[in-house]
Amino acid sequence: MPVFTISGMILRSLFGRPATRMYPAVRRDDLKGSRGHIEIAIDDCVFCGLCQRKCPTEALAVDRNAKLWEINRLRCISCNCCCEVCPKKCLSMAGGYSAAVSSPAEAEKHHA
Repeated sequence: MPVFTISGMILRSLFGRPATRMYPAVRRDDLKGSRGHIEIAIDDCVFCGLCQRKCPTEALAVDRNAKLWEINRLRCISCNCCCEVCPKKCLSMAGGYSAAVSSPAEAEKHHA
């Protein structure tokens, strides 16, 4: 019996469709409920730093004096904690994927 099971798997693998997509050339539609990535309406931000304190991975850096808000997207786990704590609601989770990167320098270039 195991011979027939293995033969069936081999035939499905040879003549079936591939299980993966050629990302980024072939993109998958966003799934309902997927978090995506963080976006900020910087004009509404008061630079209070609550998002930085709430972030479990320390992916956010807020400097009130310099009016600077930065995110390290390679550290961000898209947990939504920063969005929930923001008093001005200027942070939000945007649908879709972030661009694929292989280094921190590329991440900053794509999400500056």
